[in-house]
Amino acid sequence: MTRKLKVIKKKNSGRDSSGQVSVRHQGGQHKRFLRVIDFKRNKIGVTGKVASIEYDPNRTVDVALIQYADGDKRYILAPEGLELDVKVVAGPEADIKTGNAMPMSIIPIGTVVHNVEITPGRGGQIARGAGTGAIVQAKESGFVHLKLPSGEVRKIRADGYATIGSLGNVEWKNEVFGKAGRKRHMGIRPTVRGVAQNPRSHPHGGGEGRSGIGMSTPKTYAGRPAVGNTRRPKKYSDKYILQSRKKKK
Repeated sequence: MTRKLKVIKKKNSGRDSSGQVSVRHQGGQHKRFLRVIDFKRNKIGVTGKVASIEYDPNRTVDVALIQYADGDKRYILAPEGLELDVKVVAGPEADIKTGNAMPMSIIPIGTVVHNVEITPGRGGQIARGAGTGAIVQAKESGFVHLKLPSGEVRKIRADGYATIGSLGNVEWKNEVFGKAGRKRHMGIRPTVRGVAQNPRSHPHGGGEGRSGIGMSTPKTYAGRPAVGNTRRPKKYSDKYILQSRKKKK
C-alpha cells in the first residue's frame, strides 16, 4: 500500500483554542504541503532508487523521493552527494555508503552520520538540519560516543539506526533573506525589544526617551528573570553527556 506523501500543513499561528496568542512571534505563513518524511528507515533489506531530489519548504535541507522495489515511495532527508538513480537500502547488511541506514553498532569509527535515533525504533532525532552531521568517535558496552554538530560528545545506544553521510544544502546558513516579507512567509512575526514597548506590555517598557530597563535583573515578557541559571534544568539524559558543547575557559 502506497502511503500518502503530502498533506496540507495545518496552521495555528501560535494561538490556542480561544484565539489568544500562546506562542509569540508565530503567525502568517504561506500555505504549504507537509512532506511525510521517513525518519525511521524501517524498510529493512528493500532496495530503493532515488527518483527525485526536491525542495521542502518545511526544513532547511532538501528531500529525496525513494522508489522502492516493492512499489512503495517514501521521502528521506537528502545527504550531500546523493544523486538521481542511486540505490539506497536500510538494514544490518547495508554497505557503508551515503544514504544507507544501519545500526550504529556496525558503523566504523570516524564515519559521519545523520538522522540519528536516540531511542531505537522511534526514528531519527539528531542531525537533521542542512549541512549537519555527527561523527562516530568510539564504542563501549552497548553505546556509541557521538560528536554532535554543536561540539557536544554524547553516548547513544548502539542498536539505534543512523544514516551514512552529512546532509546537503550546506550553503543555507549563508543565505540572505533580503526582506521582512520573506520571514512572514516563513511564519515568523516581528520580535520587539522590551524597552521599546509600553509598561503594560513588558516589564522593561515605559520611561521618557531612550531609557534603560530600569531594574537590576532583566525580565522576560512574563516578568520572570531572564538571566542567570534559569533556562536549562537538569535532565535525566545529562548523564549521557561526555563533553559539554559549552567550551570551558
